[in-house]
Amino acid sequence: MKPLAGVRVLDLTNVLAGPFCCHQLAHFGAEVIKVEAPGRGDLARNLGADADLNARGMGISFLAQNAGKKSVTLNLKSSEGVALLKQLVETADVLVENYRPGVMQRLGVGYDVLKASNPRLIYCAISGFGQDGPWVDRPAYDQIVQGASGVMAITGDAETAPLRVGYPVSDTIGGLTAAFAVSAALASPERGGYIDVSMLEATIATMGWVVSNYLIGGVEPSAQGNENMTSAPSGTFRAAEGLLNIAANKDEQWQALARHLGREDLLADPAYATREARKANRQTLKAELERSLAAQSAQEWVEALNRIGVPAGVVQSVPEALTHPQVAERGLLADFPDVPGVGRDITVVRTGVKLDGAVPAVETPPPQLGAHNDEVYGALGLSGAEIQRLREEGVL
Repeated sequence: MKPLAGVRVLDLTNVLAGPFCCHQLAHFGAEVIKVEAPGRGDLARNLGADADLNARGMGISFLAQNAGKKSVTLNLKSSEGVALLKQLVETADVLVENYRPGVMQRLGVGYDVLKASNPRLIYCAISGFGQDGPWVDRPAYDQIVQGASGVMAITGDAETAPLRVGYPVSDTIGGLTAAFAVSAALASPERGGYIDVSMLEATIATMGWVVSNYLIGGVEPSAQGNENMTSAPSGTFRAAEGLLNIAANKDEQWQALARHLGREDLLADPAYATREARKANRQTLKAELERSLAAQSAQEWVEALNRIGVPAGVVQSVPEALTHPQVAERGLLADFPDVPGVGRDITVVRTGVKLDGAVPAVETPPPQLGAHNDEVYGALGLSGAEIQRLREEGVL
């Protein structure tokens, strides 16, 4: 299934939020052309845990979300570069950029200009705080947005908060929100328009009950560590070996848990008789349960509790999660052999979706900088000699 087959996307983005958006679109069949600055390209090409790959311009941060894309180089500070972008826009359905607000206008390629080249263009701008408002001119990276959104304030517990979430959650949410908005715009019978994605607002929009409990219930959000404040017992518990999560959110699940642990005494205790009572006394309840859970390992409890309908799971490391059959056998990971510019095989993550039982995939690995200049610009009518001249003059 390639629902976006035939859609051409110009990816003028850097680092994570924008590239992650276009990563989704590529896996659903769009032709994604990454437009990069000559000589340096996406900053992510120089980021990641492997210094040698960073030096080659194929950093792991770049490899992670650019498979299946084409790469061309273009100097938007040159008049010929601007003219070439306008030609590309005439052939495109979507343009995604994550420059700071106002940069594209200063380069002479803002939405109003590009719309004249292609009235049906869907233009998606991703920024930290949106295209207007008092923070419009502020630079923003993921951690800045995490702090501004309140996410850090509610991450950790009373002793450790505020804490940054352990991966770039705001960048990722911003990219997913943009991909969703672009896909919706592509489904409109009237193509064309301007999409303004604020990473700050996109992050807040995903905070769900934390925000709603404050807006509707007047409950000030606070850091609760591994406890689920909507119910109890629901959180992380220590066993004889390892940690497990238990989510006994329904009364019948709580009762099944207590009986399986041989703790009918807890069912008879008024302190735990109702959901609200258990929430109010969650710490004493947790201590009682951990006394019983100390009899077996986390893995043993997880198997037993799931059999009786009590949701439970071990707390895994990232390597454990990636190699578990539940992940490894569903096709989430993609292998690319002997990737040009990398010199070895790589494994990257796809999208986490199946369509009619098939995993959306791309056929080509992350591209070297400018690898598709001849193909893409040749299709615009430029000769080999013209492309070479533009290279020599720094336009490409």
